[in-house]
Amino acid sequence: MPTGIVVRTLSDQVFEIVRERIVTGRLRDDAPIRQDALATELGVSKIPLREALARLEQEGLLVSQANRGYTVRAMSAEQADEIYALRLSIEPAAAARGAEAADDPARADALAAFHALDEAANSDLAQVAVRNRNFHTALVRPAGRLLTTQLVERLAILAERYVVAHLEPAGRDARAHLEHRHLIDAWMARDGAALETLMHRHIEGTLLDLRAQFAATEQ
Repeated sequence: MPTGIVVRTLSDQVFEIVRERIVTGRLRDDAPIRQDALATELGVSKIPLREALARLEQEGLLVSQANRGYTVRAMSAEQADEIYALRLSIEPAAAARGAEAADDPARADALAAFHALDEAANSDLAQVAVRNRNFHTALVRPAGRLLTTQLVERLAILAERYVVAHLEPAGRDARAHLEHRHLIDAWMARDGAALETLMHRHIEGTLLDLRAQFAATEQ
């Protein structure tokens, strides 16, 4: 039993380290994961490393090929379109339902998630990505629809690299803060109609910016 706990802990640590490197761009698109070198660098055996890499593949951050190991999955305009189209179809209405159903503890959790996201801005892009996911999920969870919450969280995980890429141009962080402020204000006021409009505008605006960024890199 103690050995199992140690292995899971190491796997979790490796998972977080590699995940952060991918999300923040330290490991670039299509970069190979050199398992021997990484295991040596992190001071771990192959077992927790393989567990962590398998989890990262499940999250859509890595791809594996027979006899070639793992590589970082490349970001693409097509994947961004799919992720954000799905978010647009699910999240605005789900957040509105969450606002209407939220009890006092859920409202406190959502407000705390907003403040945690705000604190991470301009300092730690990896934390911004995680806390952005936590914030958006916190707006949906109180409705009690487990599948919807899982879908929103899964899409937010897939969107994290795109969130970081979107925030890189100057001024985007300030705009994101203002949009999140408006979202939490409408959510706390239980104004479902306003929240749906704001959430749709927020997600769609990010997608339009990403499309422009991808188009610029292709020129």
